Amino acid sequence: VLKKDGSTLVIQNPSELPEPNYIETIFEPYVKATILVPDEFLGNVIKLLNDKRGIQNKMDYLGNRVLLEYDLPMNEIVMDFYDKLKSTTKGYASFDYEPVGFRPGNLKKLDIRVAGEVVDALSIIVPEDKAVTKGREFIKALKELIPRQLFEVAIQASIGNNVIARETVKSTGKNVTAKCYGGDITRKRKLLEKQKAGKKRMKAIGKVNVPQEAFMAVLKI
Repeated sequence: VLKKDGSTLVIQNPSELPEPNYIETIFEPYVKATILVPDEFLGNVIKLLNDKRGIQNKMDYLGNRVLLEYDLPMNEIVMDFYDKLKSTTKGYASFDYEPVGFRPGNLKKLDIRVAGEVVDALSIIVPEDKAVTKGREFIKALKELIPRQLFEVAIQASIGNNVIARETVKSTGKNVTAKCYGGDITRKRKLLEKQKAGKKRMKAIGKVNVPQEAFMAVLKI
């Protein structure tokens, strides 16, 4: 990271990224990828490489196979790229890569807030043009993984203070008027108001445990 004061930082974790107003340029590591693929799968592979922000350097036909050389951001290949390549070519493609240094990128830190608190372990650095899509996908998956609490839990994806996506995990319900058969409606109303106040207090002081599956989900998106 090149800061506006001219100093540089090597970032090992998204939580170490300075505030946006201190950043001049963010650089990301790139690799040179070499892929050998049967020509019948060429279109699928090129689409995959384009989706991964690949830059084509060379394409040579070798009989019924095609040799591709692309520059790719490292973070686009570390998780599921190889699996997707094998899937889209029925296992017939080969893949190799080597580091080629750093290049500037239009990147942003995507924070995930659970019950109003940023979960540093879930923060990721993403291309700005993919931030909204990534944020929506992630909190949608996270909503299914976080157990329901006695209070509603808001899950938000944000860039800085700008919330770009939100989901809510509904609270577990308890019928506090179950034992009130008929009778005075005032008593039922008081019980419901007491329950509402109790949930409000729990929401203010309650902690939400994020399951381990959530940390794996962020790597797959």
